[in-house]
Amino acid sequence: MEIDRRALLAGAGAALLSGLSARRVEALESSQALYLAARKEADGSYAVVVFTPDGHDVVRVPLPGRGHDVTLHEPSGRAVAFARRPGTFAAAFDIHGRKEPEFFSSPQDRHFYGHGVYSPDGRLLYATENDFENGLGFIGVYDASDGYRRIAQFSSGGVGPHEILLAPDGRTLVVANGGMETHPDYGRTILNLPTMKPTLALIDRMTGDIIATHDLGESQRLSSIRHMTIDGHGSVWFGCQFQGDKATRPQLVGRMKRDGVPELLNAPEDVLHGFNNYIGSVMTSRDGEIVATSSPRGGQVVYWNATSGQVLGRDRVRDGCGVAARSSNDFLISDGAGELLAGGPDHGGAPDLVRRDGKVSWDNHMVSLLG
Repeated sequence: MEIDRRALLAGAGAALLSGLSARRVEALESSQALYLAARKEADGSYAVVVFTPDGHDVVRVPLPGRGHDVTLHEPSGRAVAFARRPGTFAAAFDIHGRKEPEFFSSPQDRHFYGHGVYSPDGRLLYATENDFENGLGFIGVYDASDGYRRIAQFSSGGVGPHEILLAPDGRTLVVANGGMETHPDYGRTILNLPTMKPTLALIDRMTGDIIATHDLGESQRLSSIRHMTIDGHGSVWFGCQFQGDKATRPQLVGRMKRDGVPELLNAPEDVLHGFNNYIGSVMTSRDGEIVATSSPRGGQVVYWNATSGQVLGRDRVRDGCGVAARSSNDFLISDGAGELLAGGPDHGGAPDLVRRDGKVSWDNHMVSLLG
């Protein structure tokens, strides 16, 4: 995909640097919480926005296509919004609007998977990529201090790498390899269903060495591991999207503790059916003790106790996918109808409306910067 960087920069710069209300300037300069997410706009265009807890835009960056996730380096205020698979663009921007955004692309024979993570110092960006001609997963390494120039790559430890996290040690990358081989010429069709094998890979970001790979066993090989979070105890939580018989309802939420053995957790039957075989986002509460798993296809957000692995409750949210921590240890939820909601295990199944803008449609993920 060719990107008209000059036109984009002109539009994005105007959006970033002009016309901020006094209220929004105050939000930028204070320690107030901020949120980041991609969305579809009223005119059918796409953007990534920084917004306040009550849903008012602070910074808006136009995108050349549909976005997916946003990764954030809090100390520097750097962020990158990635294109939805199989998009090839990424937009790097300052969350405080202090400079114009930078756009960069994956190599010609690659596309992004919509996710990435910064190194602890913010200098390097690690992005999940698809070598679609060879059906291989890679992690591309980009130098954020040099215009996001791609400087290295290494294997993702599997096929179809999706979300990538940095472990608490600051060195180990955790990669959810969804196992699905795809090619842009065939859209989102899975090309390797008979041999599909999702994995969780642990990789040394300094050397690219694969420390370990884990799978869920032959009986769960059609459960594509896609999204993750790390709880307050250092355990990796993951959500799956089942690619098998639609009448089957396998467990979709799992946890890998520090001993490195992944396990699928048991959701009650009604909750399991409510997932409709699809987990869209996985996020941890501010204190790390609650994990939220959303299912836009099933219309629910389910909350788990990070210690016991038990379900605490759920909220009904039609087409709700994006979840991010709130300062009160519940969650902000976004949906495809332009709503922002406050939910959590204490909301009795009905989250509170924060803001509704029916002219926009929020995309799959949301990131919080808590003051």
